Amino acid sequence: MAIVPDTKNWTWVLEKECPECGFDSSATAAREVPRLVRENAAAWPAVLERDDVRQRPDASTWSALEYAAHVRDVFRVFDGRLALMLEQDEPEFANWDQDATAIEDRYGEQDPAVVSRELTEAAETMARALEAVPDGAWQRRGLRSDGSAFTVETLAQYFIHDPVHHLHDVRG
Repeated sequence: MAIVPDTKNWTWVLEKECPECGFDSSATAAREVPRLVRENAAAWPAVLERDDVRQRPDASTWSALEYAAHVRDVFRVFDGRLALMLEQDEPEFANWDQDATAIEDRYGEQDPAVVSRELTEAAETMARALEAVPDGAWQRRGLRSDGSAFTVETLAQYFIHDPVHHLHDVRG
């Protein structure tokens, strides 16, 4: 069985705690996200050193390596979205098909040591970008291709759930 693409709209994490991982984006201050990004990134190298890093727990679930490559790309994509929001008025984000990216970029075949280094670097870039958000810019808006509107503040809160959730997935 192949991985089933995730088509859920996860914006509900801005309103309540995630029942799967327990993280509550709605109770997370955007100014705390850089610290959470760094804490999350610090946990991935140990995951990527596991002997079973390439092994999928079942046919419909990504391996730890695939999740890590995805988290690296989440850091990169959201860094780009944050930059757009700070540079443009109400930019519309290009759609990102994370499942297609996983296949095209062959997440499961990547070198775990390289993914570890790239994930850590991308996380630090994102953390620094969030730390540099000017006080008056937290309410700037951006739009997802599905019409969901974010402020810089809610983008940070929404974004951090993804790496936290996936770290929970691989520790499960």
